Amino acid sequence: MHLTSRKIAGVAAIVCVAAGALSARLLARDDDWSGGFKVTSRTFTNNSTLPISTIHNNIVNKLNTCSIDGSSGGNHSPELSWTGVPDRTKSFVVVAYDVTASFTHWGMYNIAGNEPGLPANAGGAGSSYGTQVYNDFGIAPEYDGPCPPKDVAPFVHHYVFTVYALDIKLDLPGSTNFPANAETLYQALIDAGQKNHILASASITGLYSTTPSGQ
Repeated sequence: MHLTSRKIAGVAAIVCVAAGALSARLLARDDDWSGGFKVTSRTFTNNSTLPISTIHNNIVNKLNTCSIDGSSGGNHSPELSWTGVPDRTKSFVVVAYDVTASFTHWGMYNIAGNEPGLPANAGGAGSSYGTQVYNDFGIAPEYDGPCPPKDVAPFVHHYVFTVYALDIKLDLPGSTNFPANAETLYQALIDAGQKNHILASASITGLYSTTPSGQ
């Protein structure tokens, strides 16, 4: 499926959203050009609360500030499955982006085009499922889960997991001192969209808050 100029503009808009350049609402609104491509998860359902298995750990005084009750998070990326894969798909890209805080939690590219999805914790360090970029935590090229600040409005953050189907593999620049990060991946996606290499995309959204309900 070749993208029209209108759809190319949509690709650039969606990716720029992830970079924090446009309204965050647009990131999850790519149904205009997704075709029959769909993404689901056995870890959570669309627009439901993400489980503790996906939540980051930030231990202060033996308590995890990333959870409401201080319990430890698993910090595992969720299981993702996709269907309706376009013909000519050679690779997939997965991005996990907090549209509430304009913060990237995960980026993986060059996932094999014949993969039907990713198992839980595929975003662990050294994953064999694809190449990962440094997220906005800047700690390592891996998945790091939600950790919204407590008592800071808006309390509930929206985490959008977007899967892109491409007819190419990406070649991201990077070095030891300047490794590929989320911005590097977004620029590569923008370039791919401008050259009609993004065949489709689909998203699923998870919710999470560290602030008790009622506040």
